[in-house]
Order: sequence, then structure tokens, then C-alpha cells
Amino acid sequence: MGKIILTGDRPTGRLHLGHYVGSLRRRVELQNSGEFERIFIMIADAQALTDNADNPEKVRQNIVEVALDYLSAGLDPARSTLFIQSQVPELCELAFYYMNLVTVQRLQRNPTVKAEITLRGFAEGAAEGDTTQRQGIPVGFFTYPISQASDITAFKATTVPAGEDQEPMIEQTREIVHKFNSVYGQTLVEPEILLPDNAACMRLPGTDGKAKMSKSLGNCIYLSDTAEEVRKKVMGMYTDPDHLRVEDPGKVEGNTVFTYLDAFCLPEHFGRYLPEYASLDELKAHYRRGGLGDVKVKRLLIAVLNETLDPIRARRREYENRIGEVYEILRAGSEKARATAAETLREVRRAMKIDYFDDRELIEEQARHYAAKGE
Repeated sequence: MGKIILTGDRPTGRLHLGHYVGSLRRRVELQNSGEFERIFIMIADAQALTDNADNPEKVRQNIVEVALDYLSAGLDPARSTLFIQSQVPELCELAFYYMNLVTVQRLQRNPTVKAEITLRGFAEGAAEGDTTQRQGIPVGFFTYPISQASDITAFKATTVPAGEDQEPMIEQTREIVHKFNSVYGQTLVEPEILLPDNAACMRLPGTDGKAKMSKSLGNCIYLSDTAEEVRKKVMGMYTDPDHLRVEDPGKVEGNTVFTYLDAFCLPEHFGRYLPEYASLDELKAHYRRGGLGDVKVKRLLIAVLNETLDPIRARRREYENRIGEVYEILRAGSEKARATAAETLREVRRAMKIDYFDDRELIEEQARHYAAKGE
């Protein structure tokens, strides 16, 4: 079997630069590499509903936003299968079976789950460390590592492009695969995570520099932001708080502007936008010794980001005028994804000995047993 990719995003809003450098840009590169037999890109609406069950319209409206971001970033429906999670019901059945292979205690230890519970405020009003008694944690949200394992294994994904914060989730998937195969026989495939190859892309900070880029924190630059919106957000970006005057030495480490330049700036950008510097290293050295203002560095970042985003914005405008076609892409992709997941589910049922109506040997054996019993 060739290499297979499964990855995706929750449709809770437009995608931002954190999504782009963390996985989306890499997905496009992998799609175009020709190294993968199949690529499945999922809009994870069912997972989004685990903490948005009281606001399904938010999820509903953002399906097309995420699809537009996928297509505008360069995902090609002829080479990547774009689909909606809830339209593949086999994923729910797989997750239900996997729940019997995972303990509550194991879910409690998952650091990604812990962090997401805290981020969404589910942990309020309970004793420290007592995740089972915390108020307001939906069961679906608490168990979403199991749902994610279902998504990955349904397509027998060998590779999951994701940020480092998803490593505990992939590890839990591998544990589920190992347990299933140990109990029922070799059926499922263990996936590997594919991390960004640029350290700055591992976890891009928000424009405030205080946390990773997050829609809920309001510190995002979106792929669909206009050039003017990008300019305003970069000009307000966190830098070195001690770099008060141009002549002051500045810190590059922890400086959000330089983190973004590490993620996006290419050598050729200097010839176009800042020819007095030969490289980013030279720019950093000048900033460290003093004599280089934040505004000049931010203007370089604005130019770099808008050069990156211009073709994405242009493709998005084209697809915005063909929304019917976008939904047709998602419908066809969901049908294709469902066919693949259904085949995996058949194998899972066979391994678990619950394929009763397809097991002719079982039926014939029991028929003989009861016939003999009646003689």
C-alpha cells in the first residue's frame, strides 16, 4: 500500500497564517510532490460541534469559508479529496468501537485535551486535576482524540501533517491502532506525524506575541485578509518591549515580527524590498546591535506577507463567484471518502466478528448445529 495523507481543520472560522504555515502550505507541497497515493483533507464539522453544539449555524456557515481557503491556498480536488466529516457516518461507528479500547484515565493524561479544556473555559469550578468532575465538559469534546483516531484510521493514513501540539493526539491514535490490532488481528495502519520543517512554523504566535495564533483570542492574520488589514495588524504587532529607540539594541528571540520573518521570508525578498541587506541573518544582526527601527522591519514583513497572500486572495475571489461548484467539490469528495471509510469499516467488523450477515460460515455452522440438535 502506498503512502496516504489524512488531515483537516475545524470549520469555526476562516483559516489564518498559523494554519497556513503549520500544515496548509505543507499539504499543498505534499499534494504536488507525487509521493502520496491518496490525500484526504477533511472539514471536521462533527468535531467542531463538540464545543459548538448550541451554535450549529456557526459551523454551517464556516464550511464554505474553510473550503474557500483550501482551494485558494492551492489544494486541487483532482489530486486531493476534500470532504465534510459529518457526511461520512462510518467515522462515528468506528469511534464508538474504539471507545472500548481507551480508558478515561488515558484521556485525562492527554496534554492536548488538557490544554484545549483550559482554553475553552471548561475547567472552571472544579478541583485541580479532577477532569472527570469538571463542569461543562461535553463528552464528545472530552473524547475527540478517539474521534480523531477514527478519522485517521478510516482512510488508513500513513502520514498526518500537523503542528507539534497535535503530537499527543497522533500518539493516542497509534495506541488505539496497536490495541485494536493486538486484540482483533492486524487490520489498522499506524500513522506518523509530519511536522513543519521550519522551526518557526511549529507554533506561530499570534500578533500579540502571547500565545499561538487563535481565532478565539483575536490575534490572527487570516488568509483572506486584505492587504490593508495585513498592514494594520503587522504595524500593531508585538516586538521587543525594551527596544524603545531606534539606536537601542533589540532582541530577536521572542520578537513576533522576526518569528514571522523566519516563517515567511525568503532570500529573494531582500532584493525586492530591502536591498541594503543580503539576508535575514544580516537584518537580525543589525537589530541586535541597535540602529534599526521596528517600523522598517515591520514594513518588510508587510511586503513579504502580502506577496505570499496576493495569489491566495486572487484565487479566493474566483471561487467566491462559483460557490455552487465549491459545494459540488465537497459533495463528490465526501462520496469518495465515504466509500473508502466504508471498506475499512467492513474490515473492522470482520476482525471484530460482528459482520453477522456476511459471515456465511457462521450461519452455516449454526444451521448445522441446530439441525443436529433437533434430530
